[in-house]
Amino acid sequence: MLAEKLHEAHLNRPKPNILVIGDLMLDDYIFGSATRLSPEAPVPVVNVQRERKIVGGAANVASNLVDLGAKVTLAGVLGDDIFASEIITILQEKHINTKLILKDDSRSTTVKTRVIAGTHQIVRIDKEDTHDISDALSETFLSGLDQAIQDADIVILSDYNKGLLTHNLSPAIIARCHDFGKKIIVDPKGLDYSKYQGAYLIKPNRKELAEAAKTASVNTQIDLEKAAEVIFECTSSAYLIVTLSEGGIAIITPDGSKILPVVATEVYDVTGAGDTVMATLAYCLSLGFDIEDACRYANFAASIVIRQIGSATTSIEEIINAIKNTK
Repeated sequence: MLAEKLHEAHLNRPKPNILVIGDLMLDDYIFGSATRLSPEAPVPVVNVQRERKIVGGAANVASNLVDLGAKVTLAGVLGDDIFASEIITILQEKHINTKLILKDDSRSTTVKTRVIAGTHQIVRIDKEDTHDISDALSETFLSGLDQAIQDADIVILSDYNKGLLTHNLSPAIIARCHDFGKKIIVDPKGLDYSKYQGAYLIKPNRKELAEAAKTASVNTQIDLEKAAEVIFECTSSAYLIVTLSEGGIAIITPDGSKILPVVATEVYDVTGAGDTVMATLAYCLSLGFDIEDACRYANFAASIVIRQIGSATTSIEEIINAIKNTK
């Protein structure tokens, strides 16, 4: 029944129009083999065989949404450099609307370079500036969002704590969404969730929830509910969706919680799996599914992408096949 419901909705309901706002980055994957140690230091020597560049952060959420079947507008800030141009090119090739992406010559575009030997990641090298965008740029950015918010079926804030979604800009965006009657869902970062006050849904992972709730750990369902109380108090959100890795997905409201078990699969790389969950939730909610069904579909979507090396996306057809193959 779950597969049939998704198939029918995907075919017969209008294609969702989704606005993604957040931190943009470039993921650079260098693949090779490592068969010896360097004579200079006890580190592996990687013989490079190929390189792959894909978009990350909020751009990966947008990429996931397009592959699910949504129309996507992406808003964010990049540096004024060659990496920004590479990101824009990749996004436009996927027919993602990039008109709301601004350039900031005071920062460099975030680039994460991962060196992978065989199936093992050897090292990750980050290049980034994470200072808050200026007040002037924030005002310009906010003023450009109105039409896109009005046109959207749902709005996503994809926060990677890289300087865009500040404690001034995030509440202002959420207020605009309320003005236009739009639900906003958040992939959070940082310790202070008060900047997400008024969001419909917030999706931390287990570690992020514990840190934001200032508790040592959230190992049990009771721990989850107690930590969630802290977040509900400062955000007034309707839902917390907590990804639990091998524990599945927890759906928490102020009245209680339910845990959906993980979909059994082999795990090769969890990079970007949270973006896939976020995109699938937004897509399914836009199609009119309730929270529990949306989370079930997101669970299957995550089980698909973690079988692949690097940030990956999936499609409705793959999700339907995964559901059918579990019967």
